[in-house]
Amino acid sequence: MSQAQAAAELSEAEALASWHAPHGASYQGGNEVRLLRGGDELFPLQNEAIRHALHEVWLATYIFNDDVAGRELAQALLAAAARGVRVRVVVDGFGSKASLPWLRQAFAGSQVALAVFRPIDRWWRWLQPGQLRRLHQKLCVIDGLQGFVGGINIVDDRIDINKGPTDQPRLDFAVGLRGPIVQGVAQAARAVWTRAWLGRDFGEELRALVRSPEPVARLRRLAQRLRMPRGASLWRRSAEPESPQPPVCAAFVLRDNLRQRRTIERAYIEAIRGARQQVDLVTPYFYPGQAFRRALRDAARRGVTVRLLLQGKLDYRIAGLAAQALYAELLGHGVQIFEYTPAYLHAKVGVVDQAWATVGSSNIDPLSLLLNLEANVIVRDAPFAQTVATQFAAALAVSRQVELKTLGGSGLAGMLRRALVAWGAYVYLRVAGATGRY
Repeated sequence: MSQAQAAAELSEAEALASWHAPHGASYQGGNEVRLLRGGDELFPLQNEAIRHALHEVWLATYIFNDDVAGRELAQALLAAAARGVRVRVVVDGFGSKASLPWLRQAFAGSQVALAVFRPIDRWWRWLQPGQLRRLHQKLCVIDGLQGFVGGINIVDDRIDINKGPTDQPRLDFAVGLRGPIVQGVAQAARAVWTRAWLGRDFGEELRALVRSPEPVARLRRLAQRLRMPRGASLWRRSAEPESPQPPVCAAFVLRDNLRQRRTIERAYIEAIRGARQQVDLVTPYFYPGQAFRRALRDAARRGVTVRLLLQGKLDYRIAGLAAQALYAELLGHGVQIFEYTPAYLHAKVGVVDQAWATVGSSNIDPLSLLLNLEANVIVRDAPFAQTVATQFAAALAVSRQVELKTLGGSGLAGMLRRALVAWGAYVYLRVAGATGRY
């Protein structure tokens, strides 16, 4: 199948339906949202859904590793494609670089269409604009009815791709979805796959577009597939009277480099600013901008319990140093910091007042908040938020608390470390093309 044929697969009726579909990532009721801990819970459900797929499967991931978890998923995708299901997979060219030869071989000769987002198979790829902006989303949609979103890559829970096997599974989460929210997830997965697929040979698609007897209709179809769902202003909507929504009320939010550059960051800040009792955040990579840190400090100052659960077992030392550079500032304003030590931490989760919760792929650092393609689900539902809070409490119970009095690196040494980290982040963001203050 050629790239041009793949890009033209949507029927005219399907294209028109999705063209007029609502693009806002506003809250919708009537959803089913299930919290899933690690690949141990996600992968069996995801594979089972794929095995029962009737029409299409869309999968987007940063890492698709060659291990037991990856091979089982690949077999499920191949079996679905063999029985006539349209299967589209997109992986990041950096995150999945080591496993790409295996993936290409596994899907060779099948009807599984594998696209690579910004491949780096040649040294000169690094010189192309935007190469530091990666696909970090983890999305899977089956038949437009069932979806999975979160922070879990396609890699065994007990394998770290840089350090090898581990005794304990990493701490990570995803959500299983049914209901209206799945439509936005499906559109996002289609959009990122199409962008990556056309990146392989955009010239062929342009030639096919020119030769097409219906160029306008085809261009419209193509534009829709390239478009991410629009990120409606969640932080503005909070000021409006909220109409009751049936449970479970949820929103699918994206971060891209077009119209939704700071959607996820602002959703976090809005929730923290509205907190009255408690803010609990889990992230392995933590280096937020000024507005985010100010929201945390202000919440703690007005009596809100603010707790951060960060890495205690570091996978990337530089990321740990960046987070630690902010410890003194936050602890000095009453923010509590804990480090998770039993295993590697990869979860990206937040709970506010046990009424608002988010699970997704976005870390609270410059790469996720300003550069990468990210996707989170935000849920306004007390029972679901309580479920997340219970998981947070369990992780906190086996973590160590960071105390200001025992914190090293104060004085001149601490100032130099913070200055070095800030300068490094500034340079990285400018090289990557990010603008504005952070």
